[in-house]
Amino acid sequence: MLLQVSDLSKSYGVKSVLSHITMQVQERDRIGLVGVNGAGKSTLLKIICGEMSADSGSIFKSKETRIGYLAQNSGLQSDRSIQEEMLAVFAALLETEQELRLMEQQIADPAMHDDEKRYQDLLDRYASRSEWFREQGGFEIETRIRSVLHGMGFGSFAPETPIHTLSGGQKTRLALARILLQAPDLLMLDEPTNYLDIPTLTWLEDYLRGYAGAILVVSHDRYFLDALATSIVEIERHAAKRYTGNYSRYIEIKAAEYEANMKAYEKQQDEIARMEEFIERNIVRASTTKRAQSRRKALDKLDRVDRPLGDLKKAHFAFEIERRTGKDVLDVQQLSIAFDGQAHPLFRDVEFRLQRAETVALIGPNGVGKSTLLKALIADKPRLVSGSIRWGANVQIGYYDQEQTGLTPTNTVLEEVWGAYAHLEESRIRTVLGNFLFSGEDVKKRISALSGGEKARVSLAKLMLQQANVLILDEPTNHLDLFSKEVLEAALMEYEGTLLFISHDRYFLNKMAERIVELTPTGTQHFLGNYDDMMEKKQEILELEALAAAEAAQKTGGSAPSSTASQASSYETDKQAKKEERQRQRRLEQLESDIARLEQAISDLEGELTQPDIYNDYVAVSERQQAIDDYKAELADVYAAWEELLA
Repeated sequence: MLLQVSDLSKSYGVKSVLSHITMQVQERDRIGLVGVNGAGKSTLLKIICGEMSADSGSIFKSKETRIGYLAQNSGLQSDRSIQEEMLAVFAALLETEQELRLMEQQIADPAMHDDEKRYQDLLDRYASRSEWFREQGGFEIETRIRSVLHGMGFGSFAPETPIHTLSGGQKTRLALARILLQAPDLLMLDEPTNYLDIPTLTWLEDYLRGYAGAILVVSHDRYFLDALATSIVEIERHAAKRYTGNYSRYIEIKAAEYEANMKAYEKQQDEIARMEEFIERNIVRASTTKRAQSRRKALDKLDRVDRPLGDLKKAHFAFEIERRTGKDVLDVQQLSIAFDGQAHPLFRDVEFRLQRAETVALIGPNGVGKSTLLKALIADKPRLVSGSIRWGANVQIGYYDQEQTGLTPTNTVLEEVWGAYAHLEESRIRTVLGNFLFSGEDVKKRISALSGGEKARVSLAKLMLQQANVLILDEPTNHLDLFSKEVLEAALMEYEGTLLFISHDRYFLNKMAERIVELTPTGTQHFLGNYDDMMEKKQEILELEALAAAEAAQKTGGSAPSSTASQASSYETDKQAKKEERQRQRRLEQLESDIARLEQAISDLEGELTQPDIYNDYVAVSERQQAIDDYKAELADVYAAWEELLA
């Protein structure tokens, strides 16, 4: 065990944030820490690493345990260059390397050979220090630095680049790179996926899966948690609870627990009602008074089950439109854009179209110009080098800016929204804000005092009231907690207008995108379907390119046609095998989902058969038994298909 948190509590004034938190971190744990914004996740990490004190409780860790903590959006502040800052992580190893170089000079000194004992002591010390240097990875320092910098998106940066010249997002990524190189025994990360594009996210997931230490990570990225976490700790209503498995498994277990607890509660309430009815009927009758009194005593001693609390209050909203657009919404042709003073365009030859009610995602690496393209579409233009942007008829655009630049810091929440829609009554504005979880005194908070998630909810409230028929959203899930993301997804899935959005949230892309446009410096690539569909298509393209290369080698080689033909055949066979494996995995997932559904249905029906109002009704029993038999027969077929695929 690396760390033990016992009965830890923390309050700010009269407001309790954490209450009696207990949790353990074992070696190689991969723990995802989840909860709504303001639940106390970041507070818990700060207490563990010693940046903040708890009101009560204790934290135990072994003396050898090294803890590394990266706070949310904590950019690296340094006067050094990128290379100097990364090398500083290995200061002890570099000192040892200098010591070894000095000892090598002494060993080569002929005068040292005259004193045999002193010479032997030097050789022994050199051997010992060399072994320690090797074991600590001294020979891999440069390789590790290059690997991590490349993975975190700094592969094209000159090593001597001064850190103070980097953007805020780049400094945050560099801080993450440094803590990865430090490799603490317990790595604690608070929202590490902010400001990471999809290639960097994928690299980080792979790196952390192979990480030698334990990981405790706060994240609202569901795809990331599914890929990395082996357990989830949820902080809800100031308390912590641990679930085994990744995020998707946690959602399943939590829902099943709530359903089981609700059934137990309802069953006990029915029993209590029957007991109270019996007591009321029989307490005044002389012949049954004793039985009624006995039943009353039993009722008083009953260990009552509390009603399950269920989910926390969520934001609730829907995007409506005033009128429909024409069928053709947007046509972008041969678009090239540059900033003033730039000799070369940021990107060129961009082409795509939008039609009514389409949901299209715009993706690409950081810095390629995605946000710039969206701003060009809404006429907040940088320099348009060439090409055209044509909007269709009856288009009304609603724009969501990830930087929240449209909010006035000095306004209150109520002033911000009401000021944009002054024609609406105050009661209507307050109702809307209540739907976005701003109630009571919350509406008097200044925009400047809000968290990132709260600012996002204010912007979404303004966007909802606009009733636009085309929504252009730049990273709409940034700063939103897991629950708010689900509400936003539900609202957008019901939206009847046209949606174009930027996102690095792969879970969101999978759920929302019907088509993906990938932006590159030289144009766009188009993919039907969601993120997983795109990745599958890209893999197929790579396989086809490899096959084409093999066929080209066969034509030009001449001397060994059988070999190149065999190679081409091998590529084709491998491609088909991979395709069949993907189909098999999808089928397995579907069958496993069917098994879980059928087993739950059977369990529910068998539970109903134990209820007195059911088992005393012959017809009801027959109906449920027949349904159970049908489900079991279907389940047997599903299991047979599942076992056949596993064979």
